[in-house]
Formats: sequence, structure tokens, C-alpha cells
Amino acid sequence: MLTFALESLFGAIANDALLPGRAAFWETLSLVAKSFLPGVWLTFSLTYSRANYRDFLVQSRWLVIGAFLIPLLSLAALYSPFFYVVTYKPPVHGWGLRFNEPAKILNVLILISTVLILTNIERTFRAAVGTMRWRIKFLVLGLAVIFGACIYTRSQALLFSDYSPSQLSVEATALLIGCALITAAYVRSGFGEIDVYPSRAVLHTSITVLLTGAYLFVVGVLAQIVARFGGATSFPLAAFVVLLGVAILAVLLLSDRARQSLQLFVSRHFKRPQHDFRQIWAQFTRSLSVALDETALATIASRLISETFSALSVSTWLFDEQGERLIRVSSTSDAEQAQGDDSTSSIAGKELDPAELIKLSRPFDLGRAKEKWARDLMQRSSGQFRTGGSPICVPLVGGESWLGVIILADRVRGLGYSAEEMDLLKCIGEQVAASLLKLRLTEEIMERKELEAFQTMSAFLIHDLKNAASTLGLMLENLPAHFDNPAFRQDAFRGIGSAASRINDLINRMNALRHELRLKPAELDLNLAVTEALATLNGILENKLVTKFDQIPKILADGQQLQSVCTNLFLNACDAVGTNGRITVETTRQGEWVALSVSDNGCGMSEQFIKNSLFRPFRSTKKKGLGIGMFQSKTIVEAHQGKINVESELGVGTTFRVMLPLKCQTA
Repeated sequence: MLTFALESLFGAIANDALLPGRAAFWETLSLVAKSFLPGVWLTFSLTYSRANYRDFLVQSRWLVIGAFLIPLLSLAALYSPFFYVVTYKPPVHGWGLRFNEPAKILNVLILISTVLILTNIERTFRAAVGTMRWRIKFLVLGLAVIFGACIYTRSQALLFSDYSPSQLSVEATALLIGCALITAAYVRSGFGEIDVYPSRAVLHTSITVLLTGAYLFVVGVLAQIVARFGGATSFPLAAFVVLLGVAILAVLLLSDRARQSLQLFVSRHFKRPQHDFRQIWAQFTRSLSVALDETALATIASRLISETFSALSVSTWLFDEQGERLIRVSSTSDAEQAQGDDSTSSIAGKELDPAELIKLSRPFDLGRAKEKWARDLMQRSSGQFRTGGSPICVPLVGGESWLGVIILADRVRGLGYSAEEMDLLKCIGEQVAASLLKLRLTEEIMERKELEAFQTMSAFLIHDLKNAASTLGLMLENLPAHFDNPAFRQDAFRGIGSAASRINDLINRMNALRHELRLKPAELDLNLAVTEALATLNGILENKLVTKFDQIPKILADGQQLQSVCTNLFLNACDAVGTNGRITVETTRQGEWVALSVSDNGCGMSEQFIKNSLFRPFRSTKKKGLGIGMFQSKTIVEAHQGKINVESELGVGTTFRVMLPLKCQTA
């Protein structure tokens, strides 16, 4: 504001100067002072009332730095003056000041910066709701008048490339009006900061850009008309009238009263509903569906209701988990949000009668309710304006229980709610209640699934660990009596090793579920990988095994992971065939794939088990199985962009076929 004052002071001295050189000097100082405005005010527009202003400063840091560097153009005045004097020819007498190129460039930068400043302030205003918007409205209007006049004077200066005393009058008048509005803003709401979170979208749906573009377009058209038909003396007046109209239109677009008056006029005189139910229902459905918790849902609902019904103070109260307290979860009123103590943000459950609450399913006037809880609720959620009307309570009823309420207060102009609006509020309350129930049911289902998975995993762990502990316990019981027997010691060591191996295998399989699969691909001979996997089984399959290896090309794969797949398939086949079965392992090339088939003539599997359980964890037909092996195998194969197929018939046997692409793009 000091910069504005200096600019006006230098401009006034230049306006009173009698000599052209002295006028050019002071007008140059005025323009230099104006060059400091973009940096300071752009920073202000990015930080005023924004709770996340640091993000915007970092995002726009180069723009802010550039704005602060604009005054460096003033150095050009040392080499080329900003103004040169022209003498008017008769019948016009006197002299005037014309812009040189540096002054034109400076005016263009100031004009662009002014549009950006207004755009940022507008985004802050549009992001605010309820009483937060009411608190900053007059400051926004004051700055809109000041910088709107700046857009007018800079466009005039660029259009005529000269300095006109009338521009100083317009800027000074706008500055006085703007300061009066800003003073009114701080008198009515104080200097407290308001937390507003504007969208980070750049210039989207900006009224400032729209109105500025329309104004400059109209002024350009007027200039062409003047150039063709004369009458240049009336052009500044016409341009000022256009600016005034644009400013009034902007004020009306930002005015809650004007917008509501227009809606009422259309509703009364054109016989249309006050609200489009379908559009509002679709908007609420889209907005509420993205909420991930109850607080976010309540915040979204409060904001949408505030915008739909022009109620500045909308608060959402929900019962706690025990149903003992009614707690304020969200509010569009900044004053209410600032109060966090239990005395103002909750109502004790003893004041609420569930049997009486369930009878209230429609919105009602909170001021007419006689119950103690209703009077307490009205006292703790009353509006900030005496002319805001009586608060309306919208019950949130889900099934046969009250979930909470939404309170509407401080309606613009204190208008009452029509029967149509009460019906709409009831529908909105039911929709919000349904969304709350959905969130709670989803959370409950997730908790149950987590508990079920934990219980299943615990059962498998306990079962396997119990078996290992029993083996070790039996060995320890017999150890004192048979320690001197070499055969017993050898068997004991083998039993300890087997138990340790079983526990390690259990841990490794559980880790396979906890950690993300990471492949280390390299050129691999699948025949060699299968042979090595068979070798690790220490001849378990020797009497049952038939191998058929074709000549197949190498693939890009993780050999260790594929060996794990082979081992799982071999062990499953071995368990299925028993002592007198046959297992066939075969590798072939099928087009652009290489295939590994593991077949057995064992017990087979049912179609239902294959479909619902085979590849799911913790589903197994083995008494000692965890049901993790095939789940892990399928995960590894699919990570190689392959596929695993199974054919099985009860009492006949099973064939697993692993298909791996020749040109494998591993994940």
C-alpha cells in the first residue's frame, strides 16, 4: 500500500508540473514505483488466507522471482528515457508525454502481473465457503476495484502510448474506494487468518481471466471504431464505462445475495423449481463417493449443502462409536472450526433419547424444538449473524438408528426454507446417511477380513510349529537314556536338522506373502533349471520319474524363482501319486512359448477346488500343507508374463503346464 501511495504522490507532482522535463521526471518515478507492485502483490496473492501457501510459493517461485526483477527495467531509463515530449499542432495548444519502448514493455509486464494477482485472489475466494467467504469478501472486492482500475489505466496507456492525467484520477479514486472496502473487511472480521485450501489447477474456470479478456476485446473493438470514424476524445469515457460494467458484473457474480435473488426471481416468474434435483443428486453422489473416511465425508457434505442452499454456517454432528456423545465433525464456519473444546463441540449422550430421536426423520426448525438436547445443539451451532434466520436440523437416519445431524445456519438474507427445499434436504440427509453406513460397513468388513486372515495364518503356524516342537520334545525325553548310542545320536541330529529345515521353510513361505516379488532375469536354459530342481530332491522321485526334454531355446528369466516353481510342482505330484505312481516331466516349444509339463496319475482334484482354492493362499488338501506353494508359483509365473494351466480329474491324475514366453519382458 505504501508503494501505491508513492506512485500516486509522484503522479500528482507530475500532473501539476508546468515544464515538460519536470513532468517526465516525476512520471518516470511514478512508473518506477509501479514496477515494484507485481512482486509484492503477487506474493501477497499467493499467501493470503492460504493454509498451504508454501506449496504455492514453491510452485510459482520462478514467477515470483521474475516479478521482483521487473524494477530492473527501470535501469533502461539511464540510457533511453521512458517518456519523450511532443508539442501539439494548432488548433490544439500545449504539450504531452509519449512512451518510449522500455515504458511500453514495463506497462505490458505490469498488466500481465495484475491479471495474475487478481486470478490468485479470486481462487482463494472461490475455495472459501460459508462464513470464511463472508470474512474475506470485502477485501477481495477492494483489491478487485484497485487492480481493475490498474487494468483500465494500463490498457489505455498501451493503446495510446502516452500519459494522460485522467488515468491518475481513475487510479486515485479506485485506490480510495478499495482502501475503504479493505478497511471495512478488517473492521468486520479482524486480522485473523483463515485456512483456505485452493485448487492447484492453473487458471481453470477463472472469472478474472474471462472478464479481463472480454474487456480488452471490447476496448480493442472500440479502438478500431474510433480509428475509422473519429471521435477519439470520447474513447476514454467509453472504455471507462465498459470497465465499470465489467466490475459491476464481477461483483454480482461473487455476491451470494445477488445470486440467490436471481434464483428466486427465475423461480417465481418462470415457474421452475428452485433446485434441479437430478443435478444436485448427481453432484452429491460424485462428491461423496470419493470420501475415504467419515471426516472427509462430513466436510464434503457441509460444503455442498452450504453452496446449494446459501447457508454460510453448515456443521455436521455425528455420534461417537459408543453412541454416547454427539460430536461436531466438520463446519463451514471458521469460528466454529477454531473451537475444539468438548464443551462446544459435543453433546453428552445422557441428553439424547434414542427412542425419541428415531421419530424425527424430516428436517425441522431447531429454534422451535423444546427438547433439552435440541436447545443445547442450537446454542452450540448458532450462526454468527442476527439476520441469518433460525437454524435447520437435518437428521441423518440410517436404518433404525440416528447417525447424527446436519445443522444449517446463517442463510443469506435470512430466508426461510420452502417445502420443496425441506424435501431436498431430507433426500440429502438420507444420501449422506447411506454413505456413512457404507463407509462403516466397508471398514467393518476389512477389519473382519484382516482378523480372519490373521487367525488362518496363526492356525497354520501353530500347527506346523507344534509338530516341530513335538519332534524335538520327544527327542529330548529320550536323549539322557540313549545318548551313548551312536545310531540314536545320528538319528537325533537328523531330526533336529529336519525340524529346523521345516521351520525355515515355513518362515520362507510366509515371507513370500509379505514381500513384493523382485525378479533377477538372465539367460536361462529351462532344461538345466528343471534338472537342478530335480537334483535338490535327493532322489525322492527316482523310481516314479519319467523325463522328456526337447531342444528348446533359452529364455530370459529368474532361474532361482523358476526352480522354486519346479520344486513345488514336483512335491505336489509326489504327494498325489503315493508310493506306486508315475510322474512325467516334459519340456517342449509351442510357437513363441516354451512349456514345462508335470503330469501324475495320482488322486486328482475336483473342478470346484481348482476354481475356488488351488491358487489361493491357505487353501490346501494336505494335512501339513500351508496352501502357499501354488499361490507363490502362480505369482512367479505371471511375473514372467507367463501362464500356468491345470487339467485334472478325480482318480485319474493331474497335469500342470507352465507356459513362458520366448521374449519375456520381466516385471
